[in-house]
Amino acid sequence: MINWDDQTLACKPDSVVDLQTFQKRIGYRFNDQKLLQHALTHSSFVNEHPEAGPDNQRLEFLGDAVLGFITAGWIFERFPDFKEGEMTRLRAALVRAETLARFSAQLALGEVLRLGHGEESGGGRCRAANLGDAFEALVGALYLDGGVESVQRLLCPLIEPAAETILAFEADKDVKSNLQEWAQAVTGITPRYRIVNESGPDHAKIFTAEVLVGHDVFGQGQGRSKQAAERAAAREALKTYLNQPD
Repeated sequence: MINWDDQTLACKPDSVVDLQTFQKRIGYRFNDQKLLQHALTHSSFVNEHPEAGPDNQRLEFLGDAVLGFITAGWIFERFPDFKEGEMTRLRAALVRAETLARFSAQLALGEVLRLGHGEESGGGRCRAANLGDAFEALVGALYLDGGVESVQRLLCPLIEPAAETILAFEADKDVKSNLQEWAQAVTGITPRYRIVNESGPDHAKIFTAEVLVGHDVFGQGQGRSKQAAERAAAREALKTYLNQPD
């Protein structure tokens, strides 16, 4: 799947907003404000402030189940032609920890987390693990406070573009698999890739890759990463030798 950054995400570690501002941001006002507070309370905060009440781990457990159910329903309705295996893979990609951390970052959830001093000074507001767990806890709290529809209103606008990105990535990845299957069946040789050129500044490099079957160049492509360039070369090879469209 997409290689999200597993450690930290772009955020404003020193930015903290109040809960009213956050609720306006997500488009939902909690009837039970304490429930929201619990969803945003990391265990490190409770360790330093035992009087603060429970941390968000129980809500995280509930949110995990709710996320899986609602995401499965969305996929079932959105992709009526998908088989069970395709639906299962997409659901797994959408509810995996790295993806949930991205959702959390989109909502700037780190700005309202309650963290212990040590966790906060160590960059806890930007840590993917904290953000993913907090997103699950928020979903659990939303479910308890407003039901399934409240979760759907928050979640569906997030998973729609994420699903498109994941499916596009998987389609690109399949290009190399398809080329390998064809080359092995026809020639008995596994394709190999080589980077033949790099251009542009470090922050915006363009890579050029070639795919070879044996000693012959079957395709060439460019991309902003080596992997993207290799996929482009594979697409060109399939287009040339199997008349597959882009």
